Amino acid sequence: MSKNTNIIGWDVGGAHLKAAQLDASGELLRVVQVQCQLWLGLPQLEAAIHKVLAIFSLIQPAQHIVTMTGELADCFENRQHGVSAISACMTHRLGASILFYAVKTSSSLLTSEAVFLPPDEVNANAKHIASLNWFASASLLAKRVPEALLIDIGSSTTDIVVLHEAQPMPLGLDDGQRMQVSELVYTGVVRTPLMAVASKLPFQGAWVEVAAEHFATMADVYRITGQLDGSYDMATTADGRDKSMAASMTRIARMIGRDVQDANAQAWTQLAYAARQLQLTQIQTAVLRALSRNLLNQDAPIIAVGAGDFLAQHLATSLARPCLTLAHALNIESTQATQWASVCLPAYAVAALYIQNRL
Repeated sequence: MSKNTNIIGWDVGGAHLKAAQLDASGELLRVVQVQCQLWLGLPQLEAAIHKVLAIFSLIQPAQHIVTMTGELADCFENRQHGVSAISACMTHRLGASILFYAVKTSSSLLTSEAVFLPPDEVNANAKHIASLNWFASASLLAKRVPEALLIDIGSSTTDIVVLHEAQPMPLGLDDGQRMQVSELVYTGVVRTPLMAVASKLPFQGAWVEVAAEHFATMADVYRITGQLDGSYDMATTADGRDKSMAASMTRIARMIGRDVQDANAQAWTQLAYAARQLQLTQIQTAVLRALSRNLLNQDAPIIAVGAGDFLAQHLATSLARPCLTLAHALNIESTQATQWASVCLPAYAVAALYIQNRL
């Protein structure tokens, strides 16, 4: 690998394409996330790749490292088909200098080996590639923080991984296993429908039913509470309208069968905070299960990353644990690029792990 070669890590999701550019020494240069509605088909991915490459404006050779969760998109027949189609698209667009992150583990999950596979080995190893981006994040952090709990709260999902003795210690590896043991929780701070967080919400002194309709998302909630960074808020709103405070209040009012004019702004703000608390409880329940394995001492920190890191920071405080940001955990300078690396951690992690493996 030439000292002038850039390393670009890619995380191909079902809603976003994330990419992190590092130099050959591992220094983070830039990170970008673009919308990619992959369920609409591979042209969405092709357009997103083009947009990322235009932003990076590469003038020197690059080595591309890819991880993915987008194989779950319902435009694919199954995961095998998804991995194959995504890898073919990425290879066609990026050229021969591309490798795919894979994890091979023992049946007990106690030992694992991360490998970087060329395109011609992807189809035979699809199950070792599919939805393992979280393992890259955990592996990178475990090298720096041997004992910790990683909580990555994204736009759609939350990953919870115990780091013990400088390695990830999951109970599950694939999505089905991880959902069963609450290490993958399908809740996030942008795309999650509000109806998935609560079946009832307190309003004007009573518990009211929540409509089982896609009228509002958690992005509406966190716009109202003022906690969602607008640059992370890329998804289309439930009704296709704007992302203003007034429009967000209109949408959450509709969730309980009301019009926004039926109450004042304080009432809708209180409703948003109630929904926030119920989502926090959902995540905390999963966190408590992970901590109950008794692999971590009370002074082991929580590492809070993702677009919803503010929720993980809150949980750390409530559980009386230290909390580390990505910059603190990796002992790197806190910059705008570092903040985006926290949101796009798997993309950064696969690039960094590749460099470390080469050195």
